[in-house]
Amino acid sequence: MYNSLTYITSLLNDLGLSPSLPTKDNYNSEYEGFCFQAKGLSFRSRRAKKTPKKCGYFVAFWEKDTNNKNTPYSFETFPDKLVISIIDGALSGQFIIPKKVLREKKILKDEEITGKMALRFYPSWETSLNKTAQATQKWQCDYFIDTTDNFQNETLEQLYFSSSYTNNKKP
Repeated sequence: MYNSLTYITSLLNDLGLSPSLPTKDNYNSEYEGFCFQAKGLSFRSRRAKKTPKKCGYFVAFWEKDTNNKNTPYSFETFPDKLVISIIDGALSGQFIIPKKVLREKKILKDEEITGKMALRFYPSWETSLNKTAQATQKWQCDYFIDTTDNFQNETLEQLYFSSSYTNNKKP
């Protein structure tokens, strides 16, 4: 079992829930890729990796098209939310981002947007960032919860299950 699935299961158990129908993705196993459902919503999950030379955590998310080429996920077929888990020694947290925001940020493809196949995530504890990374962190942290120490289950539940909630704490 993936560490990120164990982590998600533990967090959802704290809310009296559990992920149902976890299914490994055919691609991106290096990032513990899987999909699951909870409380009527669908989620795609990845575990981001710390990289030695750059700040933040890197994650890939793509699928194969009909020509067997890597392609960004489509807005039309993407689950309700993307969950990016950060598990880094004593530090842990999650980005829980609605698919609507992923399209607005040009991460999911549609008729007008090319989309992206990988992204770097910057949790609130990342502080030595260049201006571009700071701008990315600013919007990402609206959808981030630091689970390292004490955190509010209400915030976690809102990020997972509300369609419009953002965690307005800025880094």
